Amino acid sequence: MEGLKIYNYKSVEKHISIRDGETRFGEKIGFVENLEDLAKTEAKFVLFGIPEDIGVRANHGKPGASKAWDACLNSLLNIQNNEFTTPGNIILLGEINCKAEMQKAANIDEEDPNYYPKLGDLVENIDEKVSLLVEKIVLAGKIPIIIGGGHNNAYGNIKGTSKAIRKPLNILNIDAHTDLRKLEHRHSGNGFSFAQRDGFLGKYSMFGIHKNYTPQYIFDEISSVSNIKFHLFEDLILQTHQRKMAAFNSQLEFVNKQPFGLELDCDAIINFPSSAQSPSGFALNMLRNFLQIASEEKNCKYIHICEAAPMEHNYAQVGKALSFFITDFIKA
Repeated sequence: MEGLKIYNYKSVEKHISIRDGETRFGEKIGFVENLEDLAKTEAKFVLFGIPEDIGVRANHGKPGASKAWDACLNSLLNIQNNEFTTPGNIILLGEINCKAEMQKAANIDEEDPNYYPKLGDLVENIDEKVSLLVEKIVLAGKIPIIIGGGHNNAYGNIKGTSKAIRKPLNILNIDAHTDLRKLEHRHSGNGFSFAQRDGFLGKYSMFGIHKNYTPQYIFDEISSVSNIKFHLFEDLILQTHQRKMAAFNSQLEFVNKQPFGLELDCDAIINFPSSAQSPSGFALNMLRNFLQIASEEKNCKYIHICEAAPMEHNYAQVGKALSFFITDFIKA
């Protein structure tokens, strides 16, 4: 498939630190030579990355999400292969090739009056690559695990899965933001708006959105819409763990009777290095709880973890967090 860089063991060998007497996750993870081979494998999950942050920049955000995929690989491939981890249940497919779009984005003058719409055009190019790949993976009977990029990529995930199942897809989004901004140029803040407009989005459940960062027009628009349900983060702050879990389960039950996708924006995690890092949010261990619960749902069609933006001083920690999320999700 054009726009996809397929990995083999030699592609990732440099990430793996071999140690005598131990076996690393990366030594046992699966690979395929082409997309047609996916359906022939016994693995349930297909992992790939999206190394871009154009959608974030098109939404006036902080770049850095393009580095999350590499950080994830550095950590994930070096965890232990033991009785509690299951690398044989994952195909490490590769990455969406975003180099051309990233180079073009870097060459656009920020003083250009059409700077943001031009970035939006590049986001649309990536939309097509993501949606086509996700469609092929779901049609092969596998569950995509999608790492990196901005939340603009939710559109491609939803479109591709919806086309594969031939009906609108429900979504559970753990996020500080609704990403239901206006239908202007494509960016990380309106992926769900476009998915809804184009008929790919079914029920939309949002968990943990922040009052201070949700425009009033969005609250007005969703207040009387039956296919959208949300739970404010502020309403959870003083709640017990049990009540928080009950609230999450309520949001999950809104979408889980039909096929649904699971979206996790790292902006929702307290002090996590992300495109819109926040001093207020969910504890990382609670997020791990949420993912384990959602992964047990038979109708869960994919997981997308986005907006992580590692820097040199926290690169390894971000990678570890992403690898925890992946292993939590596949354990079910």
